[in-house]
Amino acid sequence: MATAALERRLLPRTAAVGPEGHLRVGDVDLLELAAEFGTPLFVYDEDHLRHACREALAAWGDGVAYAAKAFLCRAMARLAYEEGMHIDVASGGELHVALSAGVPAAKLVLHGNNKSEGELAQALDCGVGRIVVDSFDEIARLGRMLDAPPGRTGRPRALVRVTPGVEAHTHEYVRTGGEDSKFGFSVASGAAAQAVAALELLPAVELVGVHAHIGSQVFDVSSFEQAAEVLGGFFAPLGLPELVVGGGLGVPYVNGETAPTQAEWAAATRAACARSGVDPAVRLSAEPGRSIVATAGLTLYTVGTVKRLPNIRTYVSVDGGMSDNPRPVLYGSGYEVFLPRAVGAARPDPIRLVGKHCETGDLVVPDGFVPRGLSVGDIVATPVTGAYGYAMASNYNKVPRPAVVFVADGSARIVVRRETFEDLTRLDS
Repeated sequence: MATAALERRLLPRTAAVGPEGHLRVGDVDLLELAAEFGTPLFVYDEDHLRHACREALAAWGDGVAYAAKAFLCRAMARLAYEEGMHIDVASGGELHVALSAGVPAAKLVLHGNNKSEGELAQALDCGVGRIVVDSFDEIARLGRMLDAPPGRTGRPRALVRVTPGVEAHTHEYVRTGGEDSKFGFSVASGAAAQAVAALELLPAVELVGVHAHIGSQVFDVSSFEQAAEVLGGFFAPLGLPELVVGGGLGVPYVNGETAPTQAEWAAATRAACARSGVDPAVRLSAEPGRSIVATAGLTLYTVGTVKRLPNIRTYVSVDGGMSDNPRPVLYGSGYEVFLPRAVGAARPDPIRLVGKHCETGDLVVPDGFVPRGLSVGDIVATPVTGAYGYAMASNYNKVPRPAVVFVADGSARIVVRRETFEDLTRLDS
């Protein structure tokens, strides 16, 4: 039930109730974190992050890449690399952050449906491990750039991104594997085969495999199986050594939701590929992002106003909002809300948790429930905000972006400092 206490599965791995009744993560009291670092505040359980990376590596093996678009800062890039993962970057900016964190270029995979010549040159110059080719324009662009390479050594390794024609059961904005998509080359139309042929004609490029991605926040393993069968049928005759099935594994955000594990996703995909004739020696890998970081993170806010509208609803306004979590506005995404001072309590009081922005649609939790006695000054938390929260944060209404802290073994460290008002004008002329 929505009014029941928050389910344990929605909290980070090390979450526990301390002797004062407060929620602790990484053996750090969340109320003390809010007092020390201020709010809004993104809090990540470092043990959870490392454990999730290890699960992905165990499920997929060498080559599995963390999808950095879910959450990226230098500390996160270093952590994923330390745990043996490659890193999937989707822009020149993400590439720069990963390299500045000390991640070897060979461990990076460059994505993007519209890579500029500058981004491609950046990737070629540093020697990224893989470039995922997404269009015929990009093939032509690579051909021109590699025709007279300025002192580069070695051939860049490429994967061709294909669309298998599978409609994942998820929000339409995060479906990427259907025929009507800005990403990749269609298998059904023959464009994927043409792209493979075109890349094979570029002597300066080494085509090593095929890549696909069907969408994000996918709960139904059958969608992955269906995609793998289509991919396998296309891939097997090519004789290439690598097949990447992308990411998209869903995670629970609210009470009552469940999701497959990394191991279940990998096992179902391997079985489907085998049925389609994919050689067991092929390096089959994936690019999990949300499933690595989402549940590891939560956001702390301070309640600023409580507005009770008789016979309508109660609005609880906090010091963040759509600038630090735009997912409810973009996708209608659901979240829970709880009080770290009473995480195990029943939540009988319905509220609408809203932000401080000049939008009626500035919703954090449209239909939330809290324990009795919530008041101005309380610290409230939304769990499962480790993915696409900070990553999609903005300065709307010129609100500075929150700080990010990692907690582990009783201590907290800032990995991204809170923006200041001075930061907001730093780029102005």
